[in-house]
Amino acid sequence: MSETIEYGNLMHRALRRLIKEVLEDVRDNGLPGEHHFFITFDTQHPGVDIAEWLMERYPSEMTVVMQHWYDGLDITDDGFAITLNFGDAPEPLYIPFDSIQTFVDPSVEFGLRFESQSDGEELTEEAPQEIVDIAEVEPEPEDNGDADVVSLDSFRKR
Repeated sequence: MSETIEYGNLMHRALRRLIKEVLEDVRDNGLPGEHHFFITFDTQHPGVDIAEWLMERYPSEMTVVMQHWYDGLDITDDGFAITLNFGDAPEPLYIPFDSIQTFVDPSVEFGLRFESQSDGEELTEEAPQEIVDIAEVEPEPEDNGDADVVSLDSFRKR
């Protein structure tokens, strides 16, 4: 048994499970209302499967938008497969949940950011994830003084 409760690892798994549940609901019921997602992931993460031309164009990270057109959304315990349109060229992608760096739904000002981890390393107290203001993720943020950044740093024992 561990000598401490690993809150960082527990939070990490819970937030990845949240993304999985959201995507399962979208798979089963479609995107409701104005909901849409910006998903940024590490293209070098083990298990990421994208076309070679996308890997060349995005050698370290890539942001995909799930909004008007997507197809073949399939969720596994470890990630999700989806086909997205890149300039009228449908491309299948497989994105492991552990490769996701940010998950943002700007329609409701919701966002998650996951801090970098070393290969195979569990999230530690030194690398917390946080709920982020969507303005930090969107390329052209709208001025909205109501959104707050909540960092897990404020809860860390010093």
